[in-house]
Amino acid sequence: MFTIFLVLLLAVWGMPAGVAAEECAETACINVYTDNNQIIIEAHKGSTTVKKTITQAPKKVAPKVTPTPKAIPLFFPPAEAVKPVVKKPTVKRTYKPRIKKAVTKVNLSDRLTTMVPTAGVAYQPEFEPLVNVPVYFWCDLPTLFQSRIDIIGEVVDVALRPSFVWSFGDGGVYATTENGAPYPNGTIQHTYKQPGTYQITLLTTWNGTYTHNAAARAVTGTVKKITIALVTVVKAPTTFKG
Repeated sequence: MFTIFLVLLLAVWGMPAGVAAEECAETACINVYTDNNQIIIEAHKGSTTVKKTITQAPKKVAPKVTPTPKAIPLFFPPAEAVKPVVKKPTVKRTYKPRIKKAVTKVNLSDRLTTMVPTAGVAYQPEFEPLVNVPVYFWCDLPTLFQSRIDIIGEVVDVALRPSFVWSFGDGGVYATTENGAPYPNGTIQHTYKQPGTYQITLLTTWNGTYTHNAAARAVTGTVKKITIALVTVVKAPTTFKG
């Protein structure tokens, strides 16, 4: 009777904490999740805990070009007579040796940033699309982002795929897993009924899987990124036919 009660108790409360600790003693336990809109790869091995981060790439800024200064002829006045320099006696000073303070090592001993690509929005026609004429939209993101992370001697492969939600500024919304293309192959199209300047909002959601020791698991959570662009739509010119 006591044996049956013990089995039921283990089934309800799960395995003891010591068993889980033993599993991570020789082979690292890997967990991939999202925190603060970043993908975190966390590894536990014995008493060591290591975290590495996959974050979004910042926009590239063109480097500033500094012009080369031109040589300007200078006028030098006649040299003055050199005065003799009298050396002052030096006084030796005694300093106490500095004692370095012991620094406690943080448990998060390693941190790496691998950039997730950032979307750029484009549309066609590029200049003043017309009302009642389809406008083609697309972004420059790949359909698959892969990253291999080496963490405390373990290799973790992360594969992420984006999904998109387009908001066209006039109430129209379109959800897709494709990144779109220009005319005539583009599948992301929208037709405006009224002229005006509209704000295009692209919401990109990254999710996927990670593989460790030939076992694939889902990444817990998602990473979201918003990209904004403006499009100005005009009326078509009026023509009279006889």
